[in-house]
Amino acid sequence: MGRRALGHRFGWLWAAFAVSSYGTGLGFGAFSVLAILVLHSGPTQVAVLAASGRAVGSLLAVPLGPWVEFRRKRPVMIAMDLTRFAALLSIPVVYALGGLTFAQLLVVSVVVAAANIAFNAASGAFLKSLLPPEDLLVANARFESTTWTSTMLGPPLGGAAIGLLGPVTTVIADATSYLLSALGIRAIGGTEPHPERTGAPRLRAGDLLDGWRYLLAHPTLRPLLLNAMMVNGLIMASEPLLAVLLLGRLGFAPWQYALALAASSGVGGFVGSRLARPLAARFGQRKVMLTSGVLRACWPIGLAFVRPGVPGMLLVTAVQLGMVTCIGVFNPLLATARLTDTAPDRIARTLTAWSVSTSAAIAALTAAWGLVAAATTPRTAIALAGVLLLASPLLLPRREPPERDMDPSPSSTLSA
Repeated sequence: MGRRALGHRFGWLWAAFAVSSYGTGLGFGAFSVLAILVLHSGPTQVAVLAASGRAVGSLLAVPLGPWVEFRRKRPVMIAMDLTRFAALLSIPVVYALGGLTFAQLLVVSVVVAAANIAFNAASGAFLKSLLPPEDLLVANARFESTTWTSTMLGPPLGGAAIGLLGPVTTVIADATSYLLSALGIRAIGGTEPHPERTGAPRLRAGDLLDGWRYLLAHPTLRPLLLNAMMVNGLIMASEPLLAVLLLGRLGFAPWQYALALAASSGVGGFVGSRLARPLAARFGQRKVMLTSGVLRACWPIGLAFVRPGVPGMLLVTAVQLGMVTCIGVFNPLLATARLTDTAPDRIARTLTAWSVSTSAAIAALTAAWGLVAAATTPRTAIALAGVLLLASPLLLPRREPPERDMDPSPSSTLSA
């Protein structure tokens, strides 16, 4: 299983992804830091900032799927990178002028969230057109390992940079990373045909639901989407409650919390992503995806039994390491299956619908679990999430569809 060469065009795409991923890692939590340290916002405002960016950005991204589908993907990716660059750069500029407001942070977070979804939809479609099917897992595994290394290294370096150089330092780094990403995508070169527009000449209201129609009618993608919404939503809903439990009631120091979660997550995700391809080559992609999908749901229940001191820290580290290792195996296989099982003329719409659905599920379940924790305790809410996650493998598809790139709708193309 030696290193597989995917060509210089993929090399530029991977380099662009890497630089923006590390920029995002450096800027992780930067908006919350600015809201707390500069604007003196309370916990409610910080929570609103975190939730609203994802929720409103997802809503604004709904019409972008059909819009992206029938446009050349590289110009869309460059435009979304430049949009994120301009939006983020506005923060240090206004901060330097002494006019930074909570409203601006909120608007920028919404714009960045919507641009993220549009970029991911375009990049997924471009990747499928760039590489043959047998190379998609290799590419997705490399993206996944890059994501986890940036998650492991970026936040600590970003925190040190904020301490040394000021609160907007990581925002500037994040903005610059998107500019460099745009330059990398521009350097890919080659020709990209303009997708043919079929059906109605203009976008209609009904076309906004095309991605969901395709996903919900597909025998493999439908259960995978429902499983992703449930698993991602419950895991993310438990994260703030775990922080409250560890840092508040159990008295963990912040460095212990960061070490137990960030370091173990980064290592586990990197190891898992490196294992995805050799495991799939030996046992088959579908079998490994289903196995890792089941295993990733078995770990979080352990967080309900965490106790103070070193034993509690070791338990959290072990649970995070095991869970994220399984996630690191599962994610590139899921991304590959999603591209393989989606017709080429539907990818942007289905990826947009997927991102909007999972983001909405995370926002809704995070809010719901906050209410559960308020009515009971954070530990009880974490335990409930863990129990429900044990049932999530029931949503995974049990068998492979008879044909790939199958189209569940009567006609081969949708209007846009």
